[in-house]
Amino acid sequence: MGALPSTVNVTLCGAATITPAGISRAPLPVRCGRVATSPVASNYRVDLHDHLIFPGLINAHDHLHVNSVPPLREGAPFSNSYQWIKAFQPHFEQPDVVAALNWPKAWRLKHGALKNLLAGTTCVAHHDPWDAVLDAVDFPVAMLRDYGWSYALGWAGYGPPVRESFLATPTQWPWLIHLAEGTDATAQSELSMLEELGCLAANSVLIHGVGLSERDMDRIIAANAAVVWCPASNHALLGRTLDPRRLAAAGRLALGTDSRLSGARDLLDEMLVALALDGLSPQQLLELVTTRASRILRLPRRGHLTAGTYADMVIVRDGGGDVAANLVGVRRADIRAVIRDGMPCVADRDFADWFAAFGVETVPVLLDGKPKLLARSLAEPNLMAMEPGLELSVQHDVPAEVCH
Repeated sequence: MGALPSTVNVTLCGAATITPAGISRAPLPVRCGRVATSPVASNYRVDLHDHLIFPGLINAHDHLHVNSVPPLREGAPFSNSYQWIKAFQPHFEQPDVVAALNWPKAWRLKHGALKNLLAGTTCVAHHDPWDAVLDAVDFPVAMLRDYGWSYALGWAGYGPPVRESFLATPTQWPWLIHLAEGTDATAQSELSMLEELGCLAANSVLIHGVGLSERDMDRIIAANAAVVWCPASNHALLGRTLDPRRLAAAGRLALGTDSRLSGARDLLDEMLVALALDGLSPQQLLELVTTRASRILRLPRRGHLTAGTYADMVIVRDGGGDVAANLVGVRRADIRAVIRDGMPCVADRDFADWFAAFGVETVPVLLDGKPKLLARSLAEPNLMAMEPGLELSVQHDVPAEVCH
């Protein structure tokens, strides 16, 4: 859904669009799935008075294929990731986990993508081996494609070897690795080990970083490297997380979910967890999932709505007050519409005409009890069965209040 640009030109009118330069109240023109550089001769116009348009969110760290796997219920907190990985091995023998893993991997990957899309995330960094299904034109979200990765310093045999992978990664691509995921001496030593290998550079993206010291953060900032913060997962598995303020202030922090196996339900809930820690403002958190993630992951056409970028959007009602707080702190059912390449994917039912204008067939669903329309390509029975809170419903006539 949304991977093929539409030939329908659309203009979004009346809304406040959140851009890197501030709030724009000018009409937002979309041509062939991109934000246009100038007004377009629209085939379709959407009246969005009293709405806010945010860029589609970027999840900087997920393991898409394990989002349907029940979390580990005992043993935490662990001292480091290697301990909890060991503890997970017998967990995978539990009947409910076996049942979840019986779904083919392609379906589990698509389900992880759908989970993200329903919460306004339109682009994901998947930290595992690439799979052919990620190349499908109807895959629910866009994927980080140009990158290198290793799994972790202390887990040989899974993923590419650390130094070889780093050296093989073009410097203009991000290179991802789990690092300092723990609170003990093992985790605290990992940044120095990475430096000794010559793998701390401007394109190094370090996942978790719970064991980083203040001096470690100085070295990361000096190298123009970055950290992806996953506070819900960190608290669940390790009992604490890093203090994000210095890295955020330096523009070297993004936010990720780390999958439901250990983290929050989705990126919106991850932001709620982060907000409750009282370290960053709603505006700073919004940047972590938009402009900061775009720069750190080298995705210049995502995470913001400026001329030439992909027309990926999250639309919510304007509740007044702090603009960023209208998105940071909401639940997925509160989102009015999620848009990919200028086309709606999931939206409230009064947006039916917008779907129809693009020739997008829809299915009436309930999302956490709220009536929605879901693009038929996303409503495959297997995907629906895997996602708690998403179910088919009976269509009722709803007036098209906003689209014409």
